[in-house]
Amino acid sequence: MTDRPVIIEPLTAEAFAPFGQVITTEGAHHYPINSGMTERYHDLARIELGGVHPRPLISIFHGQPYALPLALKMVERHPLGSQAFYPLSDAPWLVIVAEDQGGMPTRLRAFAPAAGQGVNIAMNTWHGVLTPLERESRYLVVDRGGDGNNLEEHFFETPIEIRR
Repeated sequence: MTDRPVIIEPLTAEAFAPFGQVITTEGAHHYPINSGMTERYHDLARIELGGVHPRPLISIFHGQPYALPLALKMVERHPLGSQAFYPLSDAPWLVIVAEDQGGMPTRLRAFAPAAGQGVNIAMNTWHGVLTPLERESRYLVVDRGGDGNNLEEHFFETPIEIRR
């Protein structure tokens, strides 16, 4: 692993802004619907769909847990659409993202979402795979379907350590 580990930091809207949006009801625009029996938290993320014949997909991912410290071997990005993850449990998880420099991931960051936080990773943003911690977890995922290759992977020569 590298001699410079990536230290996990709390997920905040400000810190995550270069990579997408934090999905949370805290501070979100909301209003009552269904005769006041339901509160709608509206327009929580910017879903991006590019390329030929795009269509939104809604999926459930069931992830196996990772242990810390994590030896990150690969990141990926989706050049034709954003990818949103919202946990369906209170299990801890990580969101790992990176800046792009000349088509290569650089300056990685790792975020620990609080309970009730999800993320929408912007189109063409380098990110780690779904990374639940401690136990198996399910996530509601909204991303892009349609024609074209919407996956690019980068494998590191030396794994990058992610730790608390």
